[in-house]
Amino acid sequence: MRDFARLRVWQLATARLPSTEKYGLQSQMRRAATSIAANIAEGCGRETPAELRRFVSLAAGSASELESHLIVCSDLGFLTPKECDALRLRVRGIRRMLRRYSESTKAWD
Repeated sequence: MRDFARLRVWQLATARLPSTEKYGLQSQMRRAATSIAANIAEGCGRETPAELRRFVSLAAGSASELESHLIVCSDLGFLTPKECDALRLRVRGIRRMLRRYSESTKAWD
């Protein structure tokens, strides 16, 4: 898994967001968080372990999206650095759990 926050292209893309973006970010964060759960549920409803892993991977991508939004919120002053760090730790924990779950399903093939 790559750390998007270290990519120069990601840094440039988030460098000049206006403070009026607060409400758009809130909406995006809700959708990303909901997408994590929805993709897990959809994957569990699929027929094969490979399909399940695909949706678990999508859930992990949504977790990365949520982490990106948290960083932007912190940069814009909507979250304190302490709040952002705590939330990022939770999101990273979810990503680790998803990765372990996905790996465990390989034995089902």
